[in-house]
Amino acid sequence: MVEPRPWVEGYVRAWNSNDPDEISALFTEDALYYTEPHNPPWEGRDEIVSQWLGRQDKPGEARFEWQPVSVTDEVSVIQGVTTYPDKTYSNLWVIRFVPDGRCREFTEWWMRQDVK
Repeated sequence: MVEPRPWVEGYVRAWNSNDPDEISALFTEDALYYTEPHNPPWEGRDEIVSQWLGRQDKPGEARFEWQPVSVTDEVSVIQGVTTYPDKTYSNLWVIRFVPDGRCREFTEWWMRQDVK
């Protein structure tokens, strides 16, 4: 079973560094990254890195807190909260792993929390 913590921690590091090598290390060569459940995915590690960098956050801009909802041999479901200075999002991630701990398919659901 792949423990999700190292991968999620690596994702958060890459999120805060925007380092192409850190992003690339998370995914298999042929990985799929669904930024929304019903939209076409980013296909392949090179496109994932390119698209990520094309819409990157500033380093340290977001804080991410998370907990596992379900962990099986190949799939982890993570519930999280992303907090920016001016907005907050609820997140649900489905991460499909290969045995070496890299992701072969990632799907994220996100919803902005009401701000009053």
